[in-house]
Amino acid sequence: MGTVIMHSVVSVDGFIADENDDVGPLHEWYFNGDAPITESGDQQYDHSGAGAGFKASRASAEYVRPMWKAIGAIVMGRHLFDLVNGWEGHPPAGDHVVVVSHRPKPEGWHPEASYHFVDDVTTAIDKAQELAGERTVSVNAGEVGSQILTAGLVDEVAMDVVPVIFGSGKRYFGSMEGQHLLEDPHVVIQGDRVLHLRFKVRR
Repeated sequence: MGTVIMHSVVSVDGFIADENDDVGPLHEWYFNGDAPITESGDQQYDHSGAGAGFKASRASAEYVRPMWKAIGAIVMGRHLFDLVNGWEGHPPAGDHVVVVSHRPKPEGWHPEASYHFVDDVTTAIDKAQELAGERTVSVNAGEVGSQILTAGLVDEVAMDVVPVIFGSGKRYFGSMEGQHLLEDPHVVIQGDRVLHLRFKVRR
């Protein structure tokens, strides 16, 4: 099975968005360089929202590009799915998406897309690993990610730390309680207005 990585862009005080799900300056580093993260024409859906794709610093692009290519499946919560309408059936990376939700997939929503709706996090990881094979399973941070981490199903925590303080909002680790130990970071890469970190979860 592939590695399960919990991942998101995050403020230095641990937030992935404000109370209104606005990411503010968290994603600005995706556009402050001249090195493309995805190849031109790679994607049918413009995830950048900018019409020109993601162009980061060379250090960030060289880190993100292989990480995204390694992803086989994404696990997300229903809240994010509804916010982005499931990226219209075109995930930013990987070929499959597993949505943790007590509600079924919207009727008639992109039947061609490999999106699977399950109602608990253990089933979500099992399904994602089945779909991803030896490739990485990427888990979105937030409430669902924290539940998966608490269940002992996350292998690594990846954070793209942006130098901004939100003060309040949606936490990277959701409403998680108690301590969870991580190893020292095995990836530390400084980009332009972002610090890329990866930690293995201590077992």
